[in-house]
Amino acid sequence: MPAVVIIGAQWGDEGKGKATDLLAGRIDYVVKFNGGNNAGHTVVIGDEKYALHLLPSGILTPGVTPVIANGVVIDIEVLFDELEALSARGVDVSRLKISANAHVITHYHRTLDKVTERFLGKRQIGTTGRGIGPTYADKINRVGIRMQDLFDENILRQKVEGALDQKNHLLVKVYNRRAITVDEIVDDLLSYAERLRPMVSDTALELHQALERGETVLFEGGQATMLDVDHGTYPFVTSSSSTSGGAATGSGVAPNRIDRVIGIVKAYTTRVGAGPFPTELFDASGEFLRANGFEFGTTTGRPRRCGWYDAPIARYSARINGVTDYVMTKLDVLTGLETIPVCVAYEVDGVRVDEVPVSQSDFHHAVPIYEEFPGWSEDITSARSFDELPKNARDYVLAIESMSGARISGVGVGPGRDEIVVRHDLLG
Repeated sequence: MPAVVIIGAQWGDEGKGKATDLLAGRIDYVVKFNGGNNAGHTVVIGDEKYALHLLPSGILTPGVTPVIANGVVIDIEVLFDELEALSARGVDVSRLKISANAHVITHYHRTLDKVTERFLGKRQIGTTGRGIGPTYADKINRVGIRMQDLFDENILRQKVEGALDQKNHLLVKVYNRRAITVDEIVDDLLSYAERLRPMVSDTALELHQALERGETVLFEGGQATMLDVDHGTYPFVTSSSSTSGGAATGSGVAPNRIDRVIGIVKAYTTRVGAGPFPTELFDASGEFLRANGFEFGTTTGRPRRCGWYDAPIARYSARINGVTDYVMTKLDVLTGLETIPVCVAYEVDGVRVDEVPVSQSDFHHAVPIYEEFPGWSEDITSARSFDELPKNARDYVLAIESMSGARISGVGVGPGRDEIVVRHDLLG
């Protein structure tokens, strides 16, 4: 049975949660391998809408074991808030597993994130202020706090002392904030230890054993390819590896165990935060996409920047991730448009460029070259086979497929759990 990675192929918010939920009835484990509560999934089941920020969306499917792996940074307060909210709605959360090696977001990480972003002024990156970046920075600087540290007070205290030695100098002398005491951090983290103990384990070993038993493991990426710390629009990126390669390092499962990579694209493009976005719209078309697609952040509530579909980005994502299948979401949002432009290339300094420029400056100044496709007015939310879509909608999907570097195996036609057209078996 396969190990499958689901990743966002644009700038995030593509609908990865829905794709995960589509497959969840056929899988045994769903693994979150990167990011923290700086992103979210919205999953609609019947009349119920679930907004998940830290938990993998597979937690909504009975019988599936959800895993928060070592590549994730965890705000423990947010974790328990989400678990309690789901439990109150009748969702069984008892199967959750958390890696002992996952890093912990503390109060000082959140404080540093907010004051640092304000200090940048016009050079702000557009972080969510939830402490994600500073926690990953501590991980790389080898002064981070891991989940396993909460079960040894002496080690925890030593690590917090080491981290605060430098951070308090920054907070007091540079940012004019009060110093944070070791006791307040240690006491806060220890207050969660006993509740966490049954959940925390060697998840890399458990996932390896599951694959050896022939079970199916699904890796659910947070954020997206164009926000990857190495391969995204740096420095306007997240702090973790959100490409398919990150599934291996972020979970402890070897890359040669991964069988399929499913990329998620919207039928148009959105992004949140600062940074280049060649197809961004500032007119009525952008407002149409934002309103019809309800393009507001699941976690932040921020309005998303909206633009037309960008085929060079899809090709780039297919190449970087080894995408075997694409799932296109929100095709229904385009219903009612007379024509639908698609970016097929860029113009940079008067020269046509067919692929994403490697230079940040070139990409920032790239002007999209569009090809227009006829739209449709028919309601497509009831379509369950490709042939049931209007001809112009089918032609749009096929055109996108021909220029995106991988086959489009599923097409989302509405927000509901079952509102999707499946063209190819994603696990076949």
